Amino acid sequence: MKYIVEYIDPELLYRLQLERLRDVALRLYQHVPYYRGAFDAIGMKPQDIKSLDDLQHLPLTDKETLRTNYPFGMFAVPMKQVKEIHASSGTTGKPTVVAYTEHDIRVWSEVMARSIYAVGGRDDDIIQNAYGYGLFTGGLGVHYGSLDLGATVVPISSGGSKRQLQLMQDFQTTILTCTPSYAIYLAEIAESEGIDPRKSSLRIGIHGAEPWSEEMRRQIEEKWDIKAYDIYGLSEIIGPGVAVECVGQDGLHIWADHFLPEVLDPKTGKPVPEGQDGMLVITTLTKEATPFLRYATKDIVSMTTGKCPHCGRTMPRISRIKGRTDDMLIIRGINVFPSQIESVLLSMEETEPHYQLVVTREGALDSLEVQVEVNEKFFSDEIRALEALTKRIKEEIESVLSISVNVKLVEPKTLARSEGKAKRVIDLRNI
Repeated sequence: MKYIVEYIDPELLYRLQLERLRDVALRLYQHVPYYRGAFDAIGMKPQDIKSLDDLQHLPLTDKETLRTNYPFGMFAVPMKQVKEIHASSGTTGKPTVVAYTEHDIRVWSEVMARSIYAVGGRDDDIIQNAYGYGLFTGGLGVHYGSLDLGATVVPISSGGSKRQLQLMQDFQTTILTCTPSYAIYLAEIAESEGIDPRKSSLRIGIHGAEPWSEEMRRQIEEKWDIKAYDIYGLSEIIGPGVAVECVGQDGLHIWADHFLPEVLDPKTGKPVPEGQDGMLVITTLTKEATPFLRYATKDIVSMTTGKCPHCGRTMPRISRIKGRTDDMLIIRGINVFPSQIESVLLSMEETEPHYQLVVTREGALDSLEVQVEVNEKFFSDEIRALEALTKRIKEEIESVLSISVNVKLVEPKTLARSEGKAKRVIDLRNI
């Protein structure tokens, strides 16, 4: 069996995690002023870490920490050792920047290869990688993992659906990697082109980068006649390959020899009992360029430990992502914050600060409608003026989000008011 560490005795795993935690804490203390300050603030040294529980004394790290230290303040190695840099789009402020040494890329390749192997991928597979390449970590992560596994990768990236289908037929692709919504959309395109997706050469789908439900899994598996698996990752930790389902499709195994997970009550910051929902927090145990202690993912999950009844792995399992502790939406693989839209609307004198975002799923693709009140001064029956305003708002929002939206102007004082926190988002996707 290639990745024997996935079946490690829990006691040995604990000792391995503790050894690696001490090492990464010492490196961070020595090389990253932010972490030196965090340790000093509580009167603690890395050498004081005697058990994994001692980690709980340290504060959480989050996106804001990375933005405050933009661009290279969280780097733990000299730039000469950095071989790859990735960054977020920065649409909500400064981008979050993460880096990789040669060692980090080897780790990334390995955990992604383990992920493909866990769902049944082997070195004779042809993997059509329809995740985007570039600063987004999805494409390159799958690419590195496919090569490490010894499989053949088709780096087609996202988009170009008819070409995707043509190459899938010509190359006899066996594994498709893309967002779940794109997998369904691609099947619909195939059917419209007279191609029966159930007769394709595909046997496995590996899907992530957006929330999806069991119903969506069922649709993908039916449309393509394949097994579809959920994968999890985030660039701050390493990229895709942090966790993946096994053939049991019953939770995602997190590769805990590299990523130490905690599940915390988002209100108290205290650990929640096993099986209870909380915020996933991850410490990177082996990353060199940008390691993080207690990175708050904001994703809500539950965690299960013990030997997996389906595959025998001893790595803990996290549930599907059940929500977020912040207001971020993921629409067609893009992170969308209502505050981004709000800033556009508030910059226009014709609109009121009352709006609502309605998210639906039309067929396989998510759709976002922005409903906004027009102020009384501007509101009129002049259709042309309202159409021009609609067009301008739509263009402004799309330039910020990089996805298409629908804009609906409504009369003044027609959106529901709240005495408490305004309900800005109505998510009707049933995920």
